[in-house]
Amino acid sequence: MHFLLLLLLLILHFHFSAAKPPFVPEYRALLSLKTAITSDPQSSLLSWNTSTSHCTWLGITCDNHHHVTSLNISNLNLTGTLSPQISHLRYLHSLSVAVNHFVASIPIELSLIPNLIYLNLSNNIFNSTFPPQLTYLRYLKVLDLYNNNMTGDLPVEVRNLENLRHLHLGGNFFTGNIPREYGKLPVLEYLALSGNALVGVIPPEIGNITTLKELYIGYYNTFSGGIPPEIGNLSELVKLDAANCGLSGEIPPEIGKLEKLDTLFFQVNALSGSLTNELGNLKSLKSLDLSNNMFSGEIPGRFSGLKNLTLLNIFRNKLYGSIPEFISELPKLEVLQLWENNFTGSIPQGLGKNSKLRILDISTNKLTGNLPPNMCSGNNLQTLITLGNFLFGTIPQSLGQCQSLSRIRMGENYLNGSIPKGLLSLPKLTQVELQDNLLTGTFPMTSKVSSSLGQISLSNNRLSGTLPLSIGNFSGVQKLLLDGNRFSGEIPAKIGKLQQLSKMDFSDNSFSGSIPKEISQCKALTFVDLSRNKLSGEVPTEITGMRILNYLNVSRNHFIGSIPAPIAAMQSLTSVDFSYNNLSGLVPGTGQFSYFNYTSFLGNPDLCGPYLGPCKEGIVDGVSRPHERGVFSPSMKLLLVIGLLVCSIVFAIAAIIKARSLKKASQARAWKLTAFQQLDFTCDDVLECLKEDNVIGKGGAGIVYKGVMPNGELVAVKRLLGMSRSGSSHDHGFNAEIQTLGRIRHRHIVRLFGFCSNHETNLLVYEYMPNGSLGEMLHGNKGGHLHWDTRYKIALEAAKGLCYLHHDCSPLILHRDVKSNNILLDSGFEAHVADFGLAKFLQDSGTSECMSAIAGSYGYIAPEYAYTLKVDEKSDVYSFGVVLLELVSGKKPVGEFGDGVDIVQWVRRMTEGKKEGVLKILDPRISTTVPLHEAMHVFYVAMLCVEEQAIERPKMREVVQMLTELPKSSPSLGPALESQGDTKDHHQPPPQSPPPDLLSI
Repeated sequence: MHFLLLLLLLILHFHFSAAKPPFVPEYRALLSLKTAITSDPQSSLLSWNTSTSHCTWLGITCDNHHHVTSLNISNLNLTGTLSPQISHLRYLHSLSVAVNHFVASIPIELSLIPNLIYLNLSNNIFNSTFPPQLTYLRYLKVLDLYNNNMTGDLPVEVRNLENLRHLHLGGNFFTGNIPREYGKLPVLEYLALSGNALVGVIPPEIGNITTLKELYIGYYNTFSGGIPPEIGNLSELVKLDAANCGLSGEIPPEIGKLEKLDTLFFQVNALSGSLTNELGNLKSLKSLDLSNNMFSGEIPGRFSGLKNLTLLNIFRNKLYGSIPEFISELPKLEVLQLWENNFTGSIPQGLGKNSKLRILDISTNKLTGNLPPNMCSGNNLQTLITLGNFLFGTIPQSLGQCQSLSRIRMGENYLNGSIPKGLLSLPKLTQVELQDNLLTGTFPMTSKVSSSLGQISLSNNRLSGTLPLSIGNFSGVQKLLLDGNRFSGEIPAKIGKLQQLSKMDFSDNSFSGSIPKEISQCKALTFVDLSRNKLSGEVPTEITGMRILNYLNVSRNHFIGSIPAPIAAMQSLTSVDFSYNNLSGLVPGTGQFSYFNYTSFLGNPDLCGPYLGPCKEGIVDGVSRPHERGVFSPSMKLLLVIGLLVCSIVFAIAAIIKARSLKKASQARAWKLTAFQQLDFTCDDVLECLKEDNVIGKGGAGIVYKGVMPNGELVAVKRLLGMSRSGSSHDHGFNAEIQTLGRIRHRHIVRLFGFCSNHETNLLVYEYMPNGSLGEMLHGNKGGHLHWDTRYKIALEAAKGLCYLHHDCSPLILHRDVKSNNILLDSGFEAHVADFGLAKFLQDSGTSECMSAIAGSYGYIAPEYAYTLKVDEKSDVYSFGVVLLELVSGKKPVGEFGDGVDIVQWVRRMTEGKKEGVLKILDPRISTTVPLHEAMHVFYVAMLCVEEQAIERPKMREVVQMLTELPKSSPSLGPALESQGDTKDHHQPPPQSPPPDLLSI
């Protein structure tokens, strides 16, 4: 009997063992993890089901005993939480959940995986303090929490991880000091604490980590004091990055003991004193950046020993003396930037002869002498900037054959001679600045010109002769500045071929003849200055063809005839000058001309009109109409007296009304709740949110608070300042906001729950967006979170929201302030169009509406809106195109490109309008596995949206369709991605991934 019972138990055991997967705790842990994931947009975890073994699931690797050894669910755009059941994966050797968007705290159950060696949770949005239980993982070698939302103090408990080789806590919001206990980590090789909010001093105990190879402590941290001398004990150190972290004092000489150091970044600090001689001992050094500090003195002679140096940046300091000759003998030097110092003497004449010099910037010093003749001997030179010195002599003729040259800026010197033959024909040239010199000769004749050449500035030289017909070959030029020279002859009609020209300054020359009518073909012109020449004939009516012309100056010439009346109808004009010519007739008094100062028409004896004198007999209906200048007539005086009397009465009435309003002040403060859906809260609950600690944003219209309603629902409360429900023009967009959001419901439009109001204030209550705005995320410290798939998803969702406004609402709605800061992101990074304070309703589709003033945000405003004040749905399309360019490039719309250049102009210059040019502007923070066809496609759509002419832009419905229909795949960008930015913004925070030897564990 007992035997039969034992046999039955054995049969049941084997039956259930065969019926269920091996290692049930691990199996259940993975299923629990999948259950906790709230969003899997690519359905990547479909294979995670009960019908297959967990060892065959995506991202799972098992050993021969079916134990999970690796879990890699990276790059899947997952959202959710990490299940505590993951603690049952006790044999897990590798956990990688990088580059997702988990919105959760790090589970302390991870500490129950005793054999864990490699833990990487980087590039997520984990919101928590550091769980000290993670330090129970005694065998851990790699701990990477880079780029999350970790807060609180840096964990002291990390000192217990005696096997730790790689510790990356950068890109978070840790505060407080660097624990001195970190100096007790016996085998640490990689330490990154950059990109936090750390304070205090750099502890000297860091010098005890003699195994350390890489140290990153800069960017956003603010340390007091200087660099501890104990840093010199880190004999294995290869990279030291302490940029932009508030360091002061001198560089300790002990740093010269770091013989293996190849990268040293101390830029953007407050370091002072002389350049430490001992830096010359760093024979392995390749990159040295000491820029943006307060160093003084001369470049030490010991620097001649830095034979491996490729980058030397010491710009924006207080250095003086001459540039040593040995600089030109450094054999591997590629980047030399010494600008904004006090260097004197001549430039080393061997520069570029013995090295592969790519970038040379020695501008804004006090250098004299000639330019080196062989700067481009190896055809490597790309950027040459020497402006703002006292250089003389000729421009080396060798630069005319420098095929690699893209930017040349040598203005504000004393250079003479002619422009080198072939210079303006170089194939990669984008910018030429030779203004404010003593150059002679003629404008160079060219046959082939690079279409990327966007700016030619030859102002204030001694150039002469006529402009060649080949001027029409510069099809890509946007700025052509020839003012202050001795050019003569007629302006060639070929000037009309410059379709991209936006600024044309030919003033202060000796041009003669008439203004060529072909100039009207330059549709992009906004600035034309032809003053101080010998031009004659009549002012051509064809000027009206330049529909966005903003500035026109034809003063001090010999023009005759009248000012064409159609020019007065050009609403884009904001400044004109017709003074000192031989013009006659009545000055137009309509359109923009009614606002221009009379000085714009002085010096034309036969011109007449207000303030200019009476018109001659027959000028206006054959009747002379005299006008007194600067004298009030009796009737005018009577009107002034009556006006003052009326004002006095109005003020008296206002005082009475004010007195009565004070009595009703208490009633005015009564709150009323207007709801657009069923709400579970009252105005009292909303008022509880108005605390300084709850402020999450401030703007010109008001303050935004985060609040929690009694039912636990999170809301955002916008308090509009100085409000009134009267609907006045100063309501800060209140009426537009409630009329728009109160009537529409769409997944990608932010929801307005309702508003609380009294006679003084309005409080708008919205759904809360945990991830803030796209602008804050993209351009802030957390921009690295937005990987390509997320950016593409945001672009498509925002486009759908705008498409709904333009095509599906009745009446149609114009947003008028589309920008990245008005695209809000929820917990799953879903996009919601927000802020309708400038919104307008359109009664008839396809018609434009003329506004009384420009509204919107600088950098996003469409050209026709800026110049004509006419707005339609294509204005929103332009603004959305700018947002797409932000998503692709990571750049802000303005402020990063100099000289009033916005992102649209910069992108056109960098890419030449070609889709393949996206490689030059792509955000370097985006993974190099971005599909090339997708990046090119989104870039192509963006460029369609920002077309100069509104009629050429697609509608939002077409934009959504184009974004939805991606072309067939092509190879990824891969290694083709290189830094294409300005060299003055050349550093990024440290890499996020462990070194290769650690990844192979």
